[in-house]
Parts: sequence; C-alpha cells; structure tokens
Amino acid sequence: MKKLNPFLIDKYIICALKEDMNSGDITTDSILKNENAQINLIAKDKGIIAGLDVFERVFEIIDSNSYFEFNFSDGDEVNKSDLIGTIDAKASAILKAERTALNFLQRMSGIATYTKKMVHALGSCHVKILDTRKTTPNMRIFEKYAITLGGAYNHRYNLSDGIMIKDNHIDAAGGIRNAVDRVRSANPFVKKIEVEVENFDQIKEALDAKADIIMLDNMEIEDIKKACKIINKRAIIECSGNISLENIKNYRDLDIDYISSGSITYNAGVLDLSMKNLKIY
Repeated sequence: MKKLNPFLIDKYIICALKEDMNSGDITTDSILKNENAQINLIAKDKGIIAGLDVFERVFEIIDSNSYFEFNFSDGDEVNKSDLIGTIDAKASAILKAERTALNFLQRMSGIATYTKKMVHALGSCHVKILDTRKTTPNMRIFEKYAITLGGAYNHRYNLSDGIMIKDNHIDAAGGIRNAVDRVRSANPFVKKIEVEVENFDQIKEALDAKADIIMLDNMEIEDIKKACKIINKRAIIECSGNISLENIKNYRDLDIDYISSGSITYNAGVLDLSMKNLKIY
C-alpha cells in the first residue's frame, strides 16, 4: 500500500501539534526528563485501520529515535482488544504526541471503516464509489487516503485537479453549452469535462455539448434509469446527491459508472483506539 509522503503531510502534523502544545506540555515537562518508555496501541472496537504511517510520523517529529512494531498494516481489519502494535520512544515524546497521533489515526480509521461498509452495501462489481471535496479543512490528504483503504476511489483532489461544471457555473455562463464551450477553449484537450445535471433537458444539452462525464444530481432511481437510456454510453455516468449507507444498495444494478458520496467523510465517525500500559525503562 502506497504511503503518504512526509514532505506533503509534515506541515499539517506540525500545525496539529502546535494546536495541542503551543509552548510545551506543562504537565509532562514537570514529571519527566529523559526517560525511555514503551506503550501499546490497542483497538477498542472493530474496524479498518488507516493511517499508521501518519501515526508514526507524529512521534518521529518529536523524537526522531522513536521505534514502532506493528502487528497490522493499513487496510487491515482489527477487532476489539487487538494489540495493533507497540511504540518505543522518550516517555515525554509519547505523552506529548499521544492525542494528536490518535486523532489522526482514529479519524482516518473511522473513514476507512465507513467506506468499507459503503462498498459492501453497494455490492457491485461495475460501479465504483468516489469521494468528494466535502472533507475536514486541512485534513483532505489524510481523509482521501483513508477512503482508498476502505475500497473506494478518489474524485478530483481540489479545484485545480479537474473540470466540473456545477449548477452555479451553468447559471453564471447562461447555460450548459456556453459553460462547456468556455471551459473547452481555455483548457487542453486532455482534460475531461464533467457537467452536473438535474433534469432530462440538461442531459440533452450536456450531450449536445459533448461533455465527457455527466453527473446525475439528486435524481430518483426511475429517473436515473431513463437518463441512462438517453445517454446510451455517450458519456461516463456519475450519480450523486444524498447517497448514504442506508440507500446505496438501490444503485447497484443501475447502468452507471460511478457514485460520488460526501457521506463517506461527513457521516463517518472515528474508530475507538487507545494507548495503554506505559512502561518506563
């Protein structure tokens, strides 16, 4: 499994550490000096583990000599009471990094766990689940990585990463055709153009404009079936809008290519994890 590059994630981790400890840890600094310690990382619930490399990196930024031994890898399922691994480091570093490291790991694991449930609930071999830009500010790189560990796929990373003409773009341009023409004239031919539509007239307009991807937004299942017949393989079809764990199974047999769901980030909780049994040595 590809890991996140420290060059890309360190600035976010450092900001999180500064948020939790802007001028030292007055409790830990009063109790400990240079003692070494070992502590266990334990699962308190069942789920998919995600973000062990991020977890490691939090400790390494405080103590470069930190050592980790894990019994699981990113993407593995853990059960309640499983010993995920052990951390050896300066005792002060363990206590200072503990909450920040767990915050990253629990959030990422919660998203991977919820995503896996969504994938299983869909139960389709031909429809892929995509994430959205509905992510926690400054956590996107971590959350999108966690989504892939849960078995889903990344949509565009940000506004610079892909072309998506949404309802407000259409209103601003005076119609789908105008919006597509303007985007096409301003960008290289290798960039695919996605258009969000809400009704059959907009589908026909998007097809006439030769959009590469048509997103069917907030459409009922029966309307999606009709839309697929209208499109008839002339564009990639993506469905979006209030698709959740509770209703995603309704989309499994549709003639579509992708489902994008903000639910896999904003409805995901955290996986309960704990660091216990600190031993000074």
